[in-house]
Amino acid sequence: MSENRFLIRLAEDDDDFILGLVPRFVDFSLPSWRKRHECIEGIRKDLSRHLDEQPINSYVFVAENGDRERVGFIHLQKTQDFFNGRPNCHISDLAVAPRHEHQGVGKALIEHAENWAREHQCHLVTLAVFPGNERARAIYEAAGYHIDLVRMAKPTH
Repeated sequence: MSENRFLIRLAEDDDDFILGLVPRFVDFSLPSWRKRHECIEGIRKDLSRHLDEQPINSYVFVAENGDRERVGFIHLQKTQDFFNGRPNCHISDLAVAPRHEHQGVGKALIEHAENWAREHQCHLVTLAVFPGNERARAIYEAAGYHIDLVRMAKPTH
């Protein structure tokens, strides 16, 4: 299953579809200090801002299947590596519509990100994922992603 099975295009009037998939980002056990509704609202607000304002170095792509049905999306940001200053491509968000899981959509979106990164002379493709999101972690690991940094947190109350 490759990207060729899907048309991956820049998002246009896809806000409702994209924002409708936001709950997928917290469909697993979160750290005890994270509240599901706060995570959903924060992600929704951030994505809405990127869709509305289209800031520089922020790109949202939508995947469509052969029937022109929207099946997933990916949000890429071109960033600068903290350690060496080289450009990186960061996968900020990636979601697949539930009824299109296990059809290669996620893999196609990751391949699209990697191709985009090469075209834009990015050194690394980076992403962040909650430890409890085993579904996403398995997809990323199968695609060859490895731990680079580990972010740790401790509530102050």
